[in-house]
Amino acid sequence: MLIYKIFRRTEWDAFRQAGRTLGAPVDLADGFIHFSTAEQVAETAARHFASESDLVLVAVQAEAVADDLRWEPARGGALFPHLYRPLRLSDVVWDKSLPLGVSGHIFPEGVL
Repeated sequence: MLIYKIFRRTEWDAFRQAGRTLGAPVDLADGFIHFSTAEQVAETAARHFASESDLVLVAVQAEAVADDLRWEPARGGALFPHLYRPLRLSDVVWDKSLPLGVSGHIFPEGVL
């Protein structure tokens, strides 16, 4: 199962350069890296990145990080995947631009 993380381009560039990340400011504040499932990621983008256009969507195989992944209740009581360790570039299955269209973000084919 793939889980998804949305990065601002500057965050993604810093992650790629360092080879690992503790996440965005919200992740640092919360002590874990926030991820979303395919069913959750569009709402995450709309809620937290509504007017941002230079985003990168990153996919990670949940099973590959399972030892450090916890499924915890968040928005509306739904279980969200939270990573309790740095995310390594080697964990990333793929990355794609997440542009902002007229009616919201345009997700890569097959994600939603």
